[in-house]
Amino acid sequence: MSHFAKRSMDFAVASAALLIFAPLLAIIAQAIWLAMGRPVLFRQVRSGYNGKPFTLIKFRTMTNAHDAQGRLPSDVERLTALGKFLRRLSLDELPQLWNVWKGEMSLVGPRPLLVEYLNRYTHEQFRRHDVKPGITGWAQVNGRNTLTWEQKFTHDVWYVDHQSQPARASHGRGVPRRHSAPHLTPHEARRPHLLCGPPKPTNRLHAAVAPRATARRVCAWGRLFQERALWISGG
Repeated sequence: MSHFAKRSMDFAVASAALLIFAPLLAIIAQAIWLAMGRPVLFRQVRSGYNGKPFTLIKFRTMTNAHDAQGRLPSDVERLTALGKFLRRLSLDELPQLWNVWKGEMSLVGPRPLLVEYLNRYTHEQFRRHDVKPGITGWAQVNGRNTLTWEQKFTHDVWYVDHQSQPARASHGRGVPRRHSAPHLTPHEARRPHLLCGPPKPTNRLHAAVAPRATARRVCAWGRLFQERALWISGG
């Protein structure tokens, strides 16, 4: 997918989503205002395309209350019950649709990190900034918080190299081996429960090839979501 086509799709989807979710955004904003007061939004400078800084916006999930010494408590202590709920459902990320609408972010891409990290990347890791950051990315659908930073950066760079090659990407070609996913047959796509466990050998021939089938133990819905995520981002 060309840059123009991807930007056009981002703009169209973000515009529609902002209209559709406007009532929900208003309800969440009201809940935050009642529970924590102002400001309702959290703003932070992050690194975007080519490392250029931009202001990312999210719903606020932590209080600004200080302790007796005038210091801010730890993030864990400041996180409110409402904030935990919003984070668990990723509702705090919804305002980033505005960043997508403005062209600062994309729907799919590496997650934007703090600008303070720019001088800490290796040359290879810095390539994650060759595309616009996204609300979700290849690392998020392949482990999210279970991955190390090095693994996340590897997935980010892989996405940069494959975003315009959806057919190649959706078949797992070039994906880090641990997370590659074989192609689904039409029969498996209709019956995803068949792939949520290893098949049982029914005869000697099947028993001989059963070890090869264990690579297909990933549940079909997760694999379909990963393929659609790359299809959306790359055409």
